[in-house]
Amino acid sequence: MKTTIEKFAGDTEGVSYELTVFRFKGTSKTAPSAYIQAALHAGELPGVVAIHALMPKLRAAEAEGRILGDITIVPAANPVGRAQYVFGELEGRFHLGTRTNFNRDFPLLDRPDKAALPPPPRNATVDVHLKRLLVGLSVGHDIVLDLHCDDEGVPYLYVPAQLWPAMQDCAAAMGVEAVILWDGESGAAFEEAAIHPWLQLPAEKAPLEGRVVTTVEFRGLADVYDRYARTDAEGIYRLLATRGVIGDAKAARPRKFSGVAAPIDRVELISMPRAGAILFHVEPGRSVRKGARLATIVHTPGEPDGSIDILAPQAGYVLTRVSKRSGRAGDDIIKLIGEARSARPKAGALED
Repeated sequence: MKTTIEKFAGDTEGVSYELTVFRFKGTSKTAPSAYIQAALHAGELPGVVAIHALMPKLRAAEAEGRILGDITIVPAANPVGRAQYVFGELEGRFHLGTRTNFNRDFPLLDRPDKAALPPPPRNATVDVHLKRLLVGLSVGHDIVLDLHCDDEGVPYLYVPAQLWPAMQDCAAAMGVEAVILWDGESGAAFEEAAIHPWLQLPAEKAPLEGRVVTTVEFRGLADVYDRYARTDAEGIYRLLATRGVIGDAKAARPRKFSGVAAPIDRVELISMPRAGAILFHVEPGRSVRKGARLATIVHTPGEPDGSIDILAPQAGYVLTRVSKRSGRAGDDIIKLIGEARSARPKAGALED
């Protein structure tokens, strides 16, 4: 294994950042390569600890000559966001200087080649340089995993619709409970930047059956536990073995995906009709009927009519809910995968 430190300057004098990159060299010229990163949203740590638990397994495989394809790993992909604290609270989702989501506005290349990266814009800010660096590290890999987490939720994947159902083996290997299939544009999120160059090539030159591109949502923000880290590391390892990056016949044993898979237009974003305290009546992973009580908003405490119930607009599966227990009118607090298309469908990306 080779460890390198990528350094890049900040937006003010005397400020710079470092990005640690681990690289394993494969022994086979025909095996697929893999790129894995975590904490692009810097406060989302389940993927970070999963990579920490994965590394000993990869070092053991390397020592035994079982790393067949090249593997590049960035365990903490956003040192810029990791340094952003406001009154003691980490703000790792948006760059404070530009107000831009760290998982938006990545460069979209016309071919899977680092040489296709355009020069940075004049006076580009540090978040732009970070995104160019991450695209340069990841481009050309057959497998790209971007590890995130939700507020509170089950483990699930975002997958480009073009890669499904070919990626069912990956969902099964990772043991996720749901898959959301997206199409179109997603604000140039990292996942879109990873699949976009392959979609520009003729199918005979870059068959999509060999591609794995996904945003992995490892449960919720607070689910940073050793048992989950080990479970998630085993899932990533199984995926690498299943797709031939690592030689391990036992780990590559076929599994069946039995979770929920649905296009993104079936996701219902359940919002608050009034500001107030949130009383949830369902947990992620539950199936509900149409009209089921999902939450109660206490908007005028103490009054006879001081609360209002939120009901399921259709039958479906509760994917996530927010971790906070208060909000404003219009705030989305639950993602429900409906059995039918939503009356208010979204495409590409569900949230800012």
